[in-house]
Amino acid sequence: MDRTEASTPAPAPASFEDAQAELDELVRAMETGQMPLDGLLSAYKRGAQLLEFCRSRLDAVEEQVKVLEEGQLKPWTRP
Repeated sequence: MDRTEASTPAPAPASFEDAQAELDELVRAMETGQMPLDGLLSAYKRGAQLLEFCRSRLDAVEEQVKVLEEGQLKPWTRP
């Protein structure tokens, strides 16, 4: 494994949608079964980073909704 690659952190995605798209692409690549073992490990690590990014963004949005609704979540109803 290239030590330079291992020590260089991957850049944070620009948005939730970018992270989701990259995660989808990683999953597709991993599911082909054609990726070498080191590539699978790197893809898994990046996927974990992207998943954490997405979860943190969703949590932040949920907190914003709570503030906007004065701390009380209202049940969602279909328009």
